Amino acid sequence: MLETYGWSDELQQDFAPHQAAGLMPGRVILQQRGYYGLATATGELRAEISGKLAREAQAGGYPAVGDWVAASAGEAGGPAIIHHVLPRRTAFVRKAVSGGMQVIAANVDVAFLTASLNADLNPRRLERYLASAWQSGAAPVVLLTKADLCADVAGVVAQIRDIARDAPIHAISSLTGEGLEALMAYLTAGRTAVLVGSSGAGKSTLANALVGSERMATQAIRESDGQGRHTTSHRELILLPGGGLLLDTPGMRELGLWDSEEGLAATFEDIEALAGACKFGDCSHSNEPGCAVRAALEAGELDEARWRSYQKLRRELAHLESREDPALRAAKRRQWVQVTKANRARGKARGRE
Repeated sequence: MLETYGWSDELQQDFAPHQAAGLMPGRVILQQRGYYGLATATGELRAEISGKLAREAQAGGYPAVGDWVAASAGEAGGPAIIHHVLPRRTAFVRKAVSGGMQVIAANVDVAFLTASLNADLNPRRLERYLASAWQSGAAPVVLLTKADLCADVAGVVAQIRDIARDAPIHAISSLTGEGLEALMAYLTAGRTAVLVGSSGAGKSTLANALVGSERMATQAIRESDGQGRHTTSHRELILLPGGGLLLDTPGMRELGLWDSEEGLAATFEDIEALAGACKFGDCSHSNEPGCAVRAALEAGELDEARWRSYQKLRRELAHLESREDPALRAAKRRQWVQVTKANRARGKARGRE
């Protein structure tokens, strides 16, 4: 079962010290209030975190769905106890309501960013998701759902292409099956994808279509404004018939950025390039001579709304960074660079196969 859920030689090396201590490996496949579900070599187990882990875990240190953990068997039929979280290969995170970091999904290869082709389609929100996805180390893929309800799919795809840049875009319909076959290329055996997006984007309906059964509960959107209602109330890692793994998450109305400097730069690569072409290195892009950003705006080459979105997200990150220890921030950035290089190397290796 461990291999089915993505166990590897690299993970075995990370787990070796815990194996020596008599613990067993497992992957978190379910997270609900108060308990976790683990996939282990002996089957699925209900689990809780140890008191020590609860006391000592730093921000984002609690287990999340997709995590690999070291656990001990429960006593007298009780729940297993999670003692350690193994190092994460990737992590999709956001700013929690409390102000700290919340891990939405761990150790995922692909981030399916879902947005419905209805009145609630919001390019500015999608830019937030793209920034978080690029930062996570997973490969972002934009899924425009409910294509059967859109009269001009090609036009909307062209609009989103200006935002998504290098991220693939797929217009799909879980109702008719349009575009679903193309997604299977991302969901080969042992690979993990996470579904993220707002309520009403059709994540659970898509999950059911890929699983081939009504695994996740679904609910209709409001007809008045096209906005969704929360259906999924927990995070769950689902094993697909072809061996891929799909992580479904509750809808998010807000996605606060967290430590997403590199992800923001990747999302707004066009604006970053313009800023680098300004005459002055400290250009504020307001009224300085030789400002490439202002020139692009005035020529209509840069969308005003996209520029305002970039500025807003920059201010949001600047506020967060002003409250963080510089040494910790530098360490996180080094880790991000290492994760990105490793993922690119794996992508090149798959391309040669």
